[in-house]
Amino acid sequence: MKKIGITTTVPVEILIAAGYQPVDLNNILVSDSDPTRYITIAERDGFPLNTCAWIKGIYGVCLESGIKDVLCVTSGDCSNTIMLMEVFKLKGKNAMSFAYPERPNVEETDYVLEKMAATFGTTLEAAERVRQELKPVRNLALKLDEMTWRENKVTGAENHLWLVSASDFNGDVAKYQKDIEALLDTAVKREPYTNQIRLGYIGVPPVYAKELYAYTEKHGARVVFNEVQRQFAMPQGGDSLAGQYSNYTYPYSINERLADIKAEIKKRHIDGVIHYVQAFCHRGIGDIVMRSAIKVPILTLEGNAEFYLNGHLKTRIEAFLDMIERNPSFKAKLDVK
Repeated sequence: MKKIGITTTVPVEILIAAGYQPVDLNNILVSDSDPTRYITIAERDGFPLNTCAWIKGIYGVCLESGIKDVLCVTSGDCSNTIMLMEVFKLKGKNAMSFAYPERPNVEETDYVLEKMAATFGTTLEAAERVRQELKPVRNLALKLDEMTWRENKVTGAENHLWLVSASDFNGDVAKYQKDIEALLDTAVKREPYTNQIRLGYIGVPPVYAKELYAYTEKHGARVVFNEVQRQFAMPQGGDSLAGQYSNYTYPYSINERLADIKAEIKKRHIDGVIHYVQAFCHRGIGDIVMRSAIKVPILTLEGNAEFYLNGHLKTRIEAFLDMIERNPSFKAKLDVK
């Protein structure tokens, strides 16, 4: 299959139906042993220092990987992607755009999906068949998510890794399925984790994921809800491809996201929330709305090109967890147990 880079989660069913292998450029960036080298490539080529590290990293990954085709999401993700697409074209890439509709409406979504399918020389009928084939794999990811919060046998880092990978199934659906099945077989035999503080994580996946989850667990907490990563697995599903991507909350207004977040906080008995915001990203302003709507303690962490937790961030995380432990409502919950 011919590889095509994607800048965020897109309707991969259409790409697969058209004979492409989707490759999430973000995942290559953060899984690399030295991700800063991709940012250096972008800055050397003229990207401003105050451009988001994800945009610069995606650019560097695409150039170094040799991927020729790139699908850029120009509405429903990052506004900087519009200009990134123009630079890709300058560098000889076949950069194409995909725009989610402004609102989660099945009819409008069906229209943009039909246009996308025509662009790639396939049909929605073929993409629907792929959607049905992917359902068992997505269900495995959602099973892993359930084992994280209900059975307490999966770590926050494992939850993050396998859900975020549902954007492209690591470029190999069959291998992804085999590997996640192996993890589930191992996890079911574990003794339940006993971390007392249950955390939710909201916002885009963090640049310092390699350390964040382990550090919270080291200090008696565990992330049992990864908001956007979970959305990559399409938890609400749908009766059609358009229905599925209408139920996918990330591209739409903050109200759709908040409805999902608040419901999961209640269901998963979450004690506090970490809200990650990316430097120079418009979504960071949404922290104002999040704080007014979410009724559990919130810690807002900002990151850019720091792929590891520094001392300042570690101190803030420790202070946040200490504050939760001292909260009378948290102590009362422990007394009930």
